[in-house]
Amino acid sequence: MEKVFHNIVDAITGNDNAGGLLSSKKTTARVEGRVVLMKKNVLDFNDFIGTEVLDGIHELLGQRISLRLVSSVNGDPENGLKGKLGKPAYLEEWLTKVNLVAGETAYKVTFDWDEEIGLPGAFVIKNEHHSQFYLRTLTLEDVPGHGRVHFVCNSWVYPADKYKEDRLFFANKTYLPGQTPGPLAMYREEELINLRGDGTGELKEWDRVYDYAFYNDLGNPDKGSDYARPVLGGSAQYPYPRRGRTGRAPTKTDPNTESREPLLMSLDIYVPRDERFGHLKMSDFLAYSLKSVAQIIQPALESTFDETPGEFDSFEDVLKLYEGGIKLPDNSFLETVKKEIPLETLKEIFASDGGEGILKYPMPQVIKEDKSAWRTDKEFGREMLAGVNPVVIRRLQEFPPASSLDPKEYGNQTSTITKEQIENGLDGLTVDEAIEKNRLFILDHHDALMPYLRRINTTSTKTYASRTVLFLKEDGTLKPLAIELSLPHPEGDQLGAVSKVFTPAREGVAGSIWELAKAYAAVNDSGYHQLISHFLNTHAVIEPFVIATNRQLSTLHPIYKLLHPHFRDTMNINALARQILINAGGVLESTVFPAKYAMELSSVVYKDWVFPEQALPADLIKRGVAVEDKNSTHGLRLLIEDYPYAVDGLEIWSSIKTWVKDYCSFYYTSDEIVQKDRELQSWWKELVEEGHGDKKNEPWWPKMDSVQNLVESCTIIIWIASALHAAVNFGQYPYAGYLPNRPTISRRFMPEEGTPEYEKLKEDPEKAFLETITAELQTLLGISLIELLSRHSTDEVYLGQRDMPEWTTDSVPLQAFEKFAKKLEVIEEKIMTMNGDTRWKNRVGPVKVPYTLLYPTSEGGLTGKGIPNSVSI
Repeated sequence: MEKVFHNIVDAITGNDNAGGLLSSKKTTARVEGRVVLMKKNVLDFNDFIGTEVLDGIHELLGQRISLRLVSSVNGDPENGLKGKLGKPAYLEEWLTKVNLVAGETAYKVTFDWDEEIGLPGAFVIKNEHHSQFYLRTLTLEDVPGHGRVHFVCNSWVYPADKYKEDRLFFANKTYLPGQTPGPLAMYREEELINLRGDGTGELKEWDRVYDYAFYNDLGNPDKGSDYARPVLGGSAQYPYPRRGRTGRAPTKTDPNTESREPLLMSLDIYVPRDERFGHLKMSDFLAYSLKSVAQIIQPALESTFDETPGEFDSFEDVLKLYEGGIKLPDNSFLETVKKEIPLETLKEIFASDGGEGILKYPMPQVIKEDKSAWRTDKEFGREMLAGVNPVVIRRLQEFPPASSLDPKEYGNQTSTITKEQIENGLDGLTVDEAIEKNRLFILDHHDALMPYLRRINTTSTKTYASRTVLFLKEDGTLKPLAIELSLPHPEGDQLGAVSKVFTPAREGVAGSIWELAKAYAAVNDSGYHQLISHFLNTHAVIEPFVIATNRQLSTLHPIYKLLHPHFRDTMNINALARQILINAGGVLESTVFPAKYAMELSSVVYKDWVFPEQALPADLIKRGVAVEDKNSTHGLRLLIEDYPYAVDGLEIWSSIKTWVKDYCSFYYTSDEIVQKDRELQSWWKELVEEGHGDKKNEPWWPKMDSVQNLVESCTIIIWIASALHAAVNFGQYPYAGYLPNRPTISRRFMPEEGTPEYEKLKEDPEKAFLETITAELQTLLGISLIELLSRHSTDEVYLGQRDMPEWTTDSVPLQAFEKFAKKLEVIEEKIMTMNGDTRWKNRVGPVKVPYTLLYPTSEGGLTGKGIPNSVSI
C-alpha cells in the first residue's frame, strides 16, 4: 500500500524520492507519546479506498497530522502570556498502520523536548489530511520531571481548513476557573467562545457550535396548510425548552418556521459532530431502522392495507403478529428494502418466505407467560405503579375529584363520580374514611386533555378526557372503582363537561363496556406518557442542559466532568425525533391520539413543569403518594408501600445524590467557592434565562449559591437523564408492544344502548373492542417504532459506568465513583430479591412480568431493564 502511495506522489511531483519528505531532524531530548484514534475510513468502509488514498497522498506530500504541546507553567510573552507552544511533532507510520475492520489504531508520536514547556497542560492538533478522524487519547510517557501525562479527547478532528481556530485538548486535569494555571486560562476561555459560535449561518457537520433555537422545525407549511405547526418556545401561549440550533433557512411560506431536511437526508440533521451516535450504535441499526420505519415500513404497510381491510378480527389475530408475523404481499418490497437498509438490520426486522416479506415482532413480555392476564382489573391498576407510565397516579384528597381549569372558560369540570357509585368497593369504608386513611387514588388526565378534546375529536380520533379512581386494598394492590369519561359540552366549552361514569363489571355487555372504559383510560395514559412523561419530561427538558454545559463549562471544570456522560447521544436522538417522529405527519402523529395537536398539547403542559419537582422525593410528595418522615430510610414514607417504581427509584435517587454530594464536596468545600465560580454561575444563568427561557421568571429556580443547591440540581439532572428516562422508555415494548394492553388511539365513542354499535358489542365484543382501539396499520407502525426505542445498543454505558476509566486524575472522586458503582450492584440484588418475594404483589403481577425497569445494568437488545447514563434513545 505504501509503495502505491509513493508511486502516485512521484507521478504528481516528478520526484523520485517523495519519501524524503518524511525525514525529520534528530535531537537528543525527546518525549514519546501514544495517540489512539479511529480513522473515518475504518468507520465508513464504503469510503475506504478514496479516503485512504487521498490521506496517503497528503501524508507523502508533507501534509500530515501535527501535534504541539502547550505549557501549563510558562507563558509566551509574544502571545499574550498564553502557554508556550512546543515544536510540531507528527504521527508516525500512518501509511503502514491500516485497519480493515472497525476499531482503534495507536500511533507513535515523538516530541522534541523543550525545558520551557515544563508540564504540558494541553496540546494543539492540526489535521492536514483530506478526511476527519476520531481522536480518543494522547498519552505522554516519562515527561521530564512529571512522568506520565494523559489527555482524554473523544472528539472528531476535521481537516484544518474547516476550522477558524486550531483544535486544542486539555490534559486530564480538573480545575475550577480560578485555579486554572495562568498559561492555560486564556485557552480555556477561547475554547468556550469557539463552542458558542456567533449565532449566524447554517451550521455544518464539522462545526462544533452549541446554540439554542425554538422548536420551529416540526411543521412544513410549504407542503400545505395541513403540515403547518405552531412554533413551540418563545411565547406565553406555546412555551417549550430550547433545542439545538441548526441555522437552516426559513420556509417560503412562513418566515418563522425553519425549513426541513429532505426525508432521505434525515440522518444528516445538524448536531455538533461529537454529539452524533458512535459507529457501534449506528451499526446496531438504530438510526437506519428509525429511518426505515418512516421511509420503508410505513409506505409498504399503507400499500398493503390499501388492498386488505385494516382491522384485527380477534385477539387471536393480534397474537399472530408475534407467533408468525405479517406477510407483505408485494414481491418487490424486499428488493426495495434491501437498497435502503443494511443487511444486518434487514435480518432483525424481516424474514423471508417464498420470496415474500414477513414483518417480525418479538413476543411482548406482557403476554409471554399469560395471554389474557393483561385484561384483569388487578393488572390494569398495577401498571399505574409498575408499568411504562408509573409517574402520574396520585392520592385522591378530595371528593368528588375537582378540576383546576378556569370555570369562566370551561364551566363546571368537577367530577360527576358519586359516593354511591364507589362505596360498595371500599371494603366496608366510607369515602371519607378511605380518603382519611390514604386509600383512594386517581389516574387523572381530565384537565390536561379537556382544553384540546374538541379539536382532537375533529381528527380521526374519537376519545374522552378520563378520570380513574382506585382503592388501595389491604394486600397492597389497586382496585379500580370507577372510570369517568368526559366530553366538552356540545353547545360550548363554558357550559362544562358532559360526563359518564362506568363501574366494574365482569359479564355480559356490561363487562364489555367496562373493558372499553379501561381502554379509553389507557388511550389517554398512552398519549400522555409518550408526549409528556417521556418526550417532554426527559428528552426535551434535558437538551438545554446539554447545550448550556458545553457553552459555559470548560472540559476542565469538575461539573462538566460530572455531567457530561449523562448527555451522550441526547441531541442526536432528539434531532432524529424532530425529523421523523414528532414532526407534522410523522410517526407519532400517525400513531398517538392527539394527532396533529400532539406537540402543541405537550407545550401547554410544559407550563406546569417545575424543575425542583423533578426530584423523585419532591414528585412523590407532590402527588400525595408519599409523606415526609425523617425516621424513614430516604426521609419519606410511601403511602403505597408496594410501589415498585417509587421503591426502586428512591434507592437509585439516594445513591445518585450520595455520589454527587461526595463528588461536589471534594471541589467545593464552602458555599463561597460555588458563588465565586464564574463558569458555574454563567452556566446556571444561561440555563435558566436561555435554555428554559420561557420559565426564566419563575421563583422556584434554585439559586446557585450553595453546595447544597449545586448537589440537588446536579442530582435532578442526572436523575432525569438516567433513571427517569429508563423508567418511562424501556418498558414500552414489554407492555405496549401488545397494543390491546396499551392502545394509543380510539376511533369511535362508547356505543350507546339501542344503536347498531351496541348490538355489535353484544354479538362480538372482541371485534368491537379491536375496531374501537388502534387500527391494524397504526398498530404495526406503532410497535415497529417502540420496538426500536426499547432496545439498548451494544455500546451503551450504564449508570455507575464510564466509557473511559481515566476520566479524572483525582483519586477521591474516583473512589467515590467506585463506591457508587458498588452501591448500584447492591440495589440490583435487592431488586431481584424483592421480585422473588410473593409478599409484593405489584412487582410481578398477574402477567408475571418482574419489575426490572430500574435495574441498573443490562446487555444489549430488548431486555426491559437497564439504566443508561443518558437519554440516548
